[in-house]
Amino acid sequence: MKFNEIATVSGKAGLYKILKPTRSGVILESMDEKKGKLVVGANQRVSVLSEISIYTMTEEGATALEEILIKIESEFKGDLGLDSTADADELKAFLKHVLPEFDEDKVYPSDIKKLISWYKIIRNYAPEVLEENNEDDSEETSEEKED
Repeated sequence: MKFNEIATVSGKAGLYKILKPTRSGVILESMDEKKGKLVVGANQRVSVLSEISIYTMTEEGATALEEILIKIESEFKGDLGLDSTADADELKAFLKHVLPEFDEDKVYPSDIKKLISWYKIIRNYAPEVLEENNEDDSEETSEEKED
């Protein structure tokens, strides 16, 4: 599974695996024990994780969610030291450690809670997504072989 195969639906908690498109929307499967199926129409807002980023104070203005989640995994290996009762200062300190240049005016504590929640879901149900990009390495290797 890859980040472009995982989505979030506005107004619904959790993450969903994208199964296949339909004429009027997309079929999703919840990333939890239930594995419930959901058909989402075009009138609902579905966001693919590979297209989500977090505001930063850098020249680019944002950092991809994928990069941040992979960095969290490489640094913490699942032990974040935070729970759902963490206050805003703890949440901001956590994100400041992972992404020092995040824009504190545009990134709210609720966004950081969602980031942590998504990280835990992905770690439980699709841990292969959090591994460093092996795909880029294999592409470089195949190009080297062609030369």
